[in-house]
Amino acid sequence: MRRDYEPVTDRGRATKQTILDAAEEVFGESAFDGASIAEITRRAGVAQGTFYQYFPDKRSAFVELVQQLNHSIRRTIAEATVGLSDRMEIERAGFRAFFAYVQEHRSLYRIIRESEFVDPGIYRWHYTTLAAGYVRGLKQAQADGEIRAEIDADTLAWILMGIAEAAGARWVLMEDSAPPDSVVDELMAFIGRALNPVGRDE
Repeated sequence: MRRDYEPVTDRGRATKQTILDAAEEVFGESAFDGASIAEITRRAGVAQGTFYQYFPDKRSAFVELVQQLNHSIRRTIAEATVGLSDRMEIERAGFRAFFAYVQEHRSLYRIIRESEFVDPGIYRWHYTTLAAGYVRGLKQAQADGEIRAEIDADTLAWILMGIAEAAGARWVLMEDSAPPDSVVDELMAFIGRALNPVGRDE
């Protein structure tokens, strides 16, 4: 994905990140239409002119924020699942990592949902990029006989992403906490039965 301006100095990168962090807060609170560059720069502690050194307009900052959140989610889940080989262990660790990420980035839901209307292309990119990595792992698990192979891996990835997103909304957004262990256990039991290869005992 194209980025408008990539700073070459540590100071420049830090300033740009400060602006994006502030943008995440403001877009999450006020939505895209209600957010202003003036408020973003006020929270970032920089002059409005500094904003335009990195972004030509509010929309470009929004799009780059979606890109950054996407990369951050994928990195967080990858780090949480490194070294794991059992597919259900990977699912559990990935779900927990996602819930923890949403707790830290509560604006994620609103920003991603708004991206469908602000920039449909980045909305599609966000979900298809998340799904692509998921599909690779599921295909490998199918090849290894860990999960049932008769379900298309792409379809399965979108189903599992939907479960994680809905559970995160139910608990993190509505209850202000990660799903309790009992709920995670129930989710994994449900997913385990759905993924269990035909003919294999549970």
